[in-house]
Amino acid sequence: MENKDKFSYTYSAPTEAERREIESIKRQYKSEPETQSSMERLRSLHSKVVGTATAVSLAIGIIGTLVFGFGLALVLELGAPVIGIIIAAVGVLPIVAAFPMYNHILKKGKMRYGDEIIRLSDEILGE
Repeated sequence: MENKDKFSYTYSAPTEAERREIESIKRQYKSEPETQSSMERLRSLHSKVVGTATAVSLAIGIIGTLVFGFGLALVLELGAPVIGIIIAAVGVLPIVAAFPMYNHILKKGKMRYGDEIIRLSDEILGE
């Protein structure tokens, strides 16, 4: 007959390798490393400013290039010159807009993070 008043459990502590893996995963989910140096923060902010502008302008340029190429394919291979020229012309617009968009986003990023980047730079240089 089974005794229903009994309670039993098993406990096992994580091994050293499991503990390191748990700590590694935990660090990835922290919002910001506690020991981030000024130089690391400066690099991170600079990457955010330049990287965002680059990514957006590349995406716009690539989409425009694909649309332009589709329009050319319509003209050259599928025998639809009028619609192909219109689509190719529409594809040129994002291609032309990509570089000004890069400059605009870069300028906004510099305005947003510029003060902190300058402060960190001065702090690192000892000025």
